[in-house]
Amino acid sequence: MGEQQDWGDEGIEPAVWRYAMANRAHVVIDAENYFDIMREAMVQARQRIFLIGWDFDTRILLSSGRRWWSLPRKGRYPARLGSFILWLAKTTPGLEVRILKWNISMFKSMLRGSMVVDLLRWAMQPSIDFKFDSAHPVGCSHHQKIAVIDSKFAVCGGIDMTTDRWDTREHVHNDPRRKRPAGQHYDPWHDATMLLEGEIAEGLSALGTARWKAAGGGDLPACKPQAESAWPESIDAEFRDVELGIARTRAKYGDCPQINEIEQLFVAQIRRAKKFIYAETQYFASRLIAEAICERLAEPDPPEFVIVNPLHADGWLEQVAMDSARAELREVVNAVDHAGRFRIFTPYTSGGTPIYVHAKVTIIDDEILRVGSANMNNRSMGLDSECDVFIDVTRPKNAHCGDQIRNLRLSLIAEHCGLSIEQAAAELERHGSMIAMIDAQSKTGKHLDTLPLQAISEPERVLAKGAILDPERPDEMFEPMSKRGLFRRKGYLRRTRNMLERMKRLKNRRARG
Repeated sequence: MGEQQDWGDEGIEPAVWRYAMANRAHVVIDAENYFDIMREAMVQARQRIFLIGWDFDTRILLSSGRRWWSLPRKGRYPARLGSFILWLAKTTPGLEVRILKWNISMFKSMLRGSMVVDLLRWAMQPSIDFKFDSAHPVGCSHHQKIAVIDSKFAVCGGIDMTTDRWDTREHVHNDPRRKRPAGQHYDPWHDATMLLEGEIAEGLSALGTARWKAAGGGDLPACKPQAESAWPESIDAEFRDVELGIARTRAKYGDCPQINEIEQLFVAQIRRAKKFIYAETQYFASRLIAEAICERLAEPDPPEFVIVNPLHADGWLEQVAMDSARAELREVVNAVDHAGRFRIFTPYTSGGTPIYVHAKVTIIDDEILRVGSANMNNRSMGLDSECDVFIDVTRPKNAHCGDQIRNLRLSLIAEHCGLSIEQAAAELERHGSMIAMIDAQSKTGKHLDTLPLQAISEPERVLAKGAILDPERPDEMFEPMSKRGLFRRKGYLRRTRNMLERMKRLKNRRARG
């Protein structure tokens, strides 16, 4: 991994904090598998379980069968997260558990009934330390979703260990197993994360340790070297002996400088695309990403952009902020899209219920695979703490990864369209593009459909253009409206119009021969 760096350092490249090797890596789609995997991995922990997240709910069940008890090789243990963590701490000699959660969600925790009891039980166990993270500017959130076990096994992605996350890849219409702890039904939820083993876990542990210390947790001594790994025996890794990059977002706070690696990496990777970008993201509201996409779409033969989004953001405030900004940006992007290469799709169940997309996955030319916590919105570019990991086939040690990345893209498209991977591959071959292939599929079963155009009220348009609820940097939250704009760089819309005029003239010259 090379020379170790402090968490606040600028990194070895402007858009990358560090590169590190993984013995094994595997993308987990949807939380049915993830909760089972984490249960299996944590049972194998010997020194430390380190969990970092936007939210935790001790009432959830770490069991795909939704049972209260699971049966490992050695006895029985509880499937409910709160009791499970306590059981691990009591029955595993020398094990310490460290859990870091965003402080604003503390108020939500107090309303979760038995969770208060769980936190009190944890507090009485010396080997469990649970902290609320407030080490960020006002208005920012701690959004990373990281788990590290014994500094040998790690997880980085978009899945929180909380309610409303559990679902299967089938996203069964009205699945009775999708229930909150109090019994209420919730709608289907699509998510993703990445399992990692080896040197890369040390890097994520270093990132988490610095975050823990900034939140008032003090120093965490390094885990002792050990041969054993918590990698679940049930998982056959997609990637082996692969090098991954780590990129972060962190707002300036105290002695920590502003970190915008994720923002820079998005722009660099969009500019690099030759054929296509497939992305699953909770939001499409980043002005900087929209600018980078517009630059590519204005080319004579642009790459194809397929973005999978939820129909609406989750919650009224998010809808006002994110849906309105998405509609504004979409108008501008569509104006530049002369070749019809940009489309936003929403997935639906077989019964027509929209599937909420919480995954943060980007695949570029089947050469880059990126999984993390960062969405395509302004907050993820400069406000909230974020962490993404990525595999780049052009790195010398990753030449063997292209087929696996392609298979993952086919698997995701197949999942959303209700097809087998083989059917998805054949349909893509037949139609020649993802957009054409998706458009040709039946809309009567499980499917993707074009996101409908959204009418925006004048107040919503003002909020979207001003980015009041989705600023790019902490200090912009307090800027006057007069200094805000839809795009960061002055004159961007003027340059876009000029670009369109040049393209029209070029098209007319070609038509005249």
